[in-house]
Amino acid sequence: MDLKSAIRSVPNFPKEGIMFRDITTLLKDPIAMNQALDELYEFSKDKGITKVVGIESRGFILGGALASRLNAGFIPIRKPGKLPYVKVSESYVLEYGTDTIEMHTDSISEGDVILLHDDLLATGGTMFAACKLVEQLGAKIAQISFIIELSFLNGKEKFKNYEVKSLVSYDSE
Repeated sequence: MDLKSAIRSVPNFPKEGIMFRDITTLLKDPIAMNQALDELYEFSKDKGITKVVGIESRGFILGGALASRLNAGFIPIRKPGKLPYVKVSESYVLEYGTDTIEMHTDSISEGDVILLHDDLLATGGTMFAACKLVEQLGAKIAQISFIIELSFLNGKEKFKNYEVKSLVSYDSE
């Protein structure tokens, strides 16, 4: 199956001029969702992954399932105020301002081998901040994975020191 055909394109969302790539159509199709999960697993199965780190919120969906298949733990990275215990945080620049993500300080141990996962790579700001959090806690990043890469935004350029895998790439809006 061509996974791109399972992803809905929604013009002018969340604002005029943006083509939103909606994975809910992929997720509702068990064949497409399982194929995506199988492909992500194949990318990372021989990396010695001990933890999968998923970024709020769509990174949780396949990230949790991928952790299960890899026999690894799952760690959520969340927006501020969502995690109840001691946290580390990292702020990053957005097109119009800044945002912050957080992770529990005891979620990763030094020596853990990490797969970071999110649904979409656009400019890479959120994932780059997530990499900083993981490395701050002493873990090694083995791989970064996405369902979708918007290659025309050149977000992958931020990750020259990492192995980055995407299932589907869009070369233009």
